[in-house]
Amino acid sequence: MSNLSELDLQNLRHLIGGYDTTHCKLKEYASCAQDSKVRQFFEKSAQSAMDNKQQLMKFLQ
Repeated sequence: MSNLSELDLQNLRHLIGGYDTTHCKLKEYASCAQDSKVRQFFEKSAQSAMDNKQQLMKFLQ
């Protein structure tokens, strides 16, 4: 792991938290959607948010 400053860690925490919140909201929107294309859109967007979160988590390893 490269040396991350305290500010870098705070920014990562903020971004990771945001992607986590976005993932949860999009999964909920998908579960409420009646149209299959809308549901699929939200599910794909939720997966994208989770992928972004996981990419950012790699900086903490």
